[in-house]
Amino acid sequence: MSRESRARRPCSRASLARVRVSSFAALVATLCALAPFGAFAQGQPQAAQIAHPASLPPRQANYAWDFDLLRGSFSYRDVLSDPELVKKLSSGLPMVIAMRAYVVREGQDAPVALAPRVCRVVYDLWDEVYRVHVSEPERERDQAAVLDGVIRICTEARDLPVVRRSLLDVKQAYFLAVVVDVNPVVPEIVDQMRRWMSRPTGSTGIGPSDALFGSFAQLFVRQIATSDRTLTFRTQDVVP
Repeated sequence: MSRESRARRPCSRASLARVRVSSFAALVATLCALAPFGAFAQGQPQAAQIAHPASLPPRQANYAWDFDLLRGSFSYRDVLSDPELVKKLSSGLPMVIAMRAYVVREGQDAPVALAPRVCRVVYDLWDEVYRVHVSEPERERDQAAVLDGVIRICTEARDLPVVRRSLLDVKQAYFLAVVVDVNPVVPEIVDQMRRWMSRPTGSTGIGPSDALFGSFAQLFVRQIATSDRTLTFRTQDVVP
C-alpha cells in the first residue's frame, strides 16, 4: 500500500462512519414514525393491561389460506423503536428478536396453536455488514444485510405458517396474540421455540403436555422484565 493510500484510508473510514450515523438517525426517525399509537406504552406490558388476550392493542395482519394451511403476514418493526436498541445492533454482540404468535379463539384465553419466529443478528465489525439468521416454520436462512435490511428481515413476518384448518372450529373467530422479545433473558425460551419449529409444516397445535402450553396469564405476564424490550398485540379475527 502506498503512503498516499495510507493517508487517504482514515478519511475514508471517517466518511463511512458519518454515513452510518446519518443512516442510523434516519432509520430511527422512520421507526418512530411507523410505530402504532400506544406502542411505546407496550414496551413492558403490565398485568392489568393483559388480563385477556382480546384486550391486547389491535394490529392489522394479512391472512391467506394455502389449501388447508393458514398463513399470516404482519409487522412488529416498532419493537426496535428505541434508538438504544438499534445502536446495540452495531455493537458486535448478538441480538435475538423472538416472536411468538399464539392462535386464540375469541372468548377464550388458552391458545390452540403457536407460530414462532426467531431472528439472530451479529454485526461483523471486520466486513462492516450484519449477519442475519432467521428461523421459522418451513425454513432457516442466513444472509448478509445493511441496517435497514436487518430491520425488515427481523421484524416482519411474511406468509408465516400459522395453523391447519383442522385445528379450528368452523365459523368461529380466531386471532393471533403476539409477544415479541428482544434478547430474552431466559435462553430456554428460544431453545423451546427452535424445537417447536422443527415440527412438520403446519404442525403448530398446542396440547396440554407441550412445554410452551399454558394459560394466557402464564404465557404473557411471566415475560415482564425478562428481555431488553417486550411488545405485545393482537390481530383482527379470521374465520375458517
